[in-house]
Amino acid sequence: MARRKGTELSVFKGREAKLNRAIFQALALKGPQTIYDIHKQVKTQRGLKQTKYASVNKRIRLLEESGYVRRVGVKKTKAGFEATIFELAIRGYLAIVLNSMSPESLMKKLNEATALSFLATILEGE
Repeated sequence: MARRKGTELSVFKGREAKLNRAIFQALALKGPQTIYDIHKQVKTQRGLKQTKYASVNKRIRLLEESGYVRRVGVKKTKAGFEATIFELAIRGYLAIVLNSMSPESLMKKLNEATALSFLATILEGE
């Protein structure tokens, strides 16, 4: 995912940005997974090899509260426990796309009707 200054979404800013990116990437590329599976993938990335399971667990829970990931099911583990399966929500996919493009390129892609709908949605929240 490309990084830009100034127009970055808050989910990709601060101390947790690198871990958030890794989680988004794991879910976007591999689809729905348990926290354990996400943790295994995160640890393969440079700079995140020492990441603890608890950190990934906490981050996933906070991303779920923010609407970036969502629970989609439960799976039985080999140890006999139930593990929740998470997937990237539409808001998460949108965050990846918006983070990878400039506002200028977004404006070029919007037609009049979509731009109006986008504007109405933004103004509705204020």
